[in-house]
Amino acid sequence: MEMIISALAGAAGGALGGMGMGGGTLLIPILTMLCGFSQHFAQGVNLVAFIPMSAVSLAIHAKNGLLRPSYFLTIALPAAVMSVVTSLIAVNLAGGCLRTAFGVFLIIIGIYQFINIFSPSKKDKLPVFERRRNKWKMC
Repeated sequence: MEMIISALAGAAGGALGGMGMGGGTLLIPILTMLCGFSQHFAQGVNLVAFIPMSAVSLAIHAKNGLLRPSYFLTIALPAAVMSVVTSLIAVNLAGGCLRTAFGVFLIIIGIYQFINIFSPSKKDKLPVFERRRNKWKMC
């Protein structure tokens, strides 16, 4: 049964990750609450799952002209540095502390998303992309 739940968790995380919404926000709670994995293990599994998921999503987004190469260094370099710093901190935290920090993060994101439901659209502030092959409009 654990394998079925894990596979479903991976599929759900992949679906969110493919949309660029962070599959770990769903994958980590499923692995800890339904499969009983420790917080450290669940976050490690999430990181491993993120590698192929992000590579595929990156290729699809690039193919559709949804990337700005000029943003890569200004975003990726600080992200890489902070990921080293915070992973060194995370491996030394107790599981309960890490779980609490992750829970607080999810609550903050939830509140932010809820507030933005009622605020004016920020669509006009997004960067304009020169090329867009995929013309699907779902919302």
